[in-house]
Parts: sequence; C-alpha cells; structure tokens
Amino acid sequence: MPVEITMPQLSDTMTEGTLVKWLKKEGDKIKPGEIVAEVETDKATMEMESFDGGTLAHVLVKEGDKAPVGAVLAFLATSKENPADIKKQYAGISAKPAGVTSVTPSSAPQTTLQKIGSDKPTSAVATLEQASSGEIHDPTDNLHGATRQNLEPAPAKTETNGNGHDHIRVSPLARRIAADTHVPLQEITGTGPGGRIIQRDVLGYQPKEKPAAAMPVAAAIPAGEKQVITMTKMRTAIASALQKSKQTIPHFYASIDIDVEDLSKLRERMNQRLEKEKIRLSIADFITKAVVFSLGKHPVLNARFDAAKNEITRYSDVNLGIAVAVADGLIVPVLRAVNRMGLKEIRQRSADLIDRARAQKLRREEQTEGTFTISSLGTMGIREFNAIINPPEVGILAVGSAEKRAVVKGDAIVIRTMLTVTLSADHRVVDGAVAAEFLQTLKQVMEEPGMMLI
Repeated sequence: MPVEITMPQLSDTMTEGTLVKWLKKEGDKIKPGEIVAEVETDKATMEMESFDGGTLAHVLVKEGDKAPVGAVLAFLATSKENPADIKKQYAGISAKPAGVTSVTPSSAPQTTLQKIGSDKPTSAVATLEQASSGEIHDPTDNLHGATRQNLEPAPAKTETNGNGHDHIRVSPLARRIAADTHVPLQEITGTGPGGRIIQRDVLGYQPKEKPAAAMPVAAAIPAGEKQVITMTKMRTAIASALQKSKQTIPHFYASIDIDVEDLSKLRERMNQRLEKEKIRLSIADFITKAVVFSLGKHPVLNARFDAAKNEITRYSDVNLGIAVAVADGLIVPVLRAVNRMGLKEIRQRSADLIDRARAQKLRREEQTEGTFTISSLGTMGIREFNAIINPPEVGILAVGSAEKRAVVKGDAIVIRTMLTVTLSADHRVVDGAVAAEFLQTLKQVMEEPGMMLI
C-alpha cells in the first residue's frame, strides 16, 4: 500500500502549516530519515523528514499552499508498487486529514473522498526537523547560553538529488537570508551539523574582493521611506499568546536583589574540579538549582491553572521552561523533571536543550507541559525587567545581569556581585505573601548554597 506523508503537529498552537518548498519531486527516491520538504508552522520554518523509504509518487500539496495538521501532503510508493499507478490512482485528490483520504479512481468527479475499507493507505510517520540557526554561546557569558562547541569549519556539503543535480545543504533561514542579501551559497563554508550552512555562516560571509565588509542582513531604510513587514507565523503566534496572557492573567510583580559574590567564587572552585570532565558550570545552573529548590518549598508556584475548569494543578516534578531567543521570535524549551538533576546534569541537559532550541530541533515533548519558566536578559546588560507569564503556568522569573555594585554591608560600602530577579505571578493563584516567601527562599539559598543540602 502507498504510504501517506502527513502534516504533523509540532506545537500545541499549530493548526496548519505552509509547504514552503519540496526538496524532492515526483519520481525521486527517498530514503528513511531523508529531508523531503520545508514547512512553515506558527513557530518557525522547519524541515520535514520522512521516516519511510520509497519513491515520491504523488504530491497533493503544492509549494506555497497551506494544509491543516494531519492532512495528507503526498504519497510514497513502496518497493513493490508502481509510482505511476499510484499517481494515476490519486490524481485530483486534494489534501485531507490523515485517515480520510482513500483510493478513488482518477475519473471520479468528487474531490471529497470517502473511506473504502482496506483500500485506505497506510499512515506515514513524518516529523519536522527544524533548521539550524547556528547561535552557539559560552555558558559563562550567558545565563541561559548553550555550551560552546569546537566546531571545525568544513566545506559546505552537497547532496545529489534524483536528477543528478547538486543540492547545497543549507537551513531554510540561511537560504532566505542569502537570497535577500544576494550571498552566493556555493562560496560559503558551512559550520552547522554535517557541514550545513546556517545563519551565522551567511551573516558572516565576506566577498573575496571586499574581505573587510560583511554582508548585511537587509538594506537600511532610506530617509523618508517606510517599510511594511508582514508578520511571520511565529511572530503572529507570539503576539497572540502574549496579548492573551496580559489581557486575561492579573499579573503582579515582585523583585529582590541577591548577593551572588560567594556563589560566583563557589562556581569557579567547582569548575576547577570539573575541568578534566570538560564541564563548566554557569551562574544559570545555580539559578536553576536554586529555583527548583525554592519551588519545592513553595509548590503553589509550581503549578498550572485551567481557567475553563477553574482548576489548579500542582506538580511534584519541576518541568522548567527556559526562554530562548531565536531568529524573529522566542522558544521556551522545557527541561523536564529538573528537580531530579544535580548541577552537572543540569548543565549538560540544559546546554543540549538550548542548543537544539536555537537550532530549532526540539521534539514536541520538549516544548510542552512546563510548570514554571525562567527568562534572562542579563547578557544584554539588562539590570531588571518584568516577564510575561507563559500560560497555563502561574509564574515566571525574570533574571537580570550579575554585576558589580556598591552595596552597604553593616556600616561600610563594599563592592559585591549582585543579581536582581523579578517574579511575575498570576494573582488568581498566587498571593503576594507567597511570592515574597518564594523570593526570600531563593535569595537565601543563592547567598548560602549549602542550604540546598539541608
């Protein structure tokens, strides 16, 4: 039986996707795990991978068209099937939800198909592998940065399609930037996985005749002119979610200053011990550990609120959301059951998660069921800010920069490394006193990390 390639649902808010580009055409052979198309969802432009092998027999959804989640996008012919027969058999069929489309002769006048017993095609397993953005940061410079990796530049790899033509391996975002800025992809050395060209490669491209000038992402707007930009699906989804959060959730905010001088010194001592393991802890790891400890003491904040059912669900495990900036948007990957992790595992797991978030390669379960979120703008020099709650969670912690400040200790003014954090809480669930107690606990364990061992 032919295999259906369907539109999968990657996020809770995704209801449809746009088929940006087919990387295979009818008649091409497809191997299991091979990228077959680029799809734009409400989060980002992603690459669609087929888990099945065969021949692309018939494409239902054309480039630029939208299709709902679950819709059949194309049919694969297996090794025992004739692709031409399948194409003829399904000619005239439009995209329908998976499991609805079935075998109907091409001469049939109707386009809305009916289920016909065992003629129903087998369901395909198709997933979205998101394109790399290539943003890699040192964890010591970023409260929520990814681990720096020693990536040796390699020439951009090419793949040969069914027609014998070379296809340069490049992420969708990098391809778009290159097209907008007229950067020749064939001259770029890819530093992404497997030699793939990613965003930073295009942004860092320098023409051979002008080695000192980097190509801009977009031309500046001339004086007196204006630029109208259509919102992307990701930007639209973010706007809708944040607007709904601010309009429907009664936010209140509480800030506290934390002395992290001793914690910073402890971090350096621990990193010396971990040097042989090539693990370097960041301040963010200690913040994560302290937040998880504090949530255990104040479970009111480790919860989700269902307004429709008027129910509050509290959790024993902490599924921590970490706000990560990506091109033209924001993703909140979820570090699950972080309360069961030590500092080393937090560093390794969070670094991997943030790396894949920036590369847009998260699995669906890594973007859902968060119970509390941390957001940081510290690396941009932001001292403090208020974050918007990510519903149905009831709290989010905004982390500013750890910086040297003049503070009063006893009767003296001393220089200490200070950090300001701000808790945004849902007043329907969390009272002011509870928020204050949570922040007091957080301050206590960050200023005296040994308290987390008690």
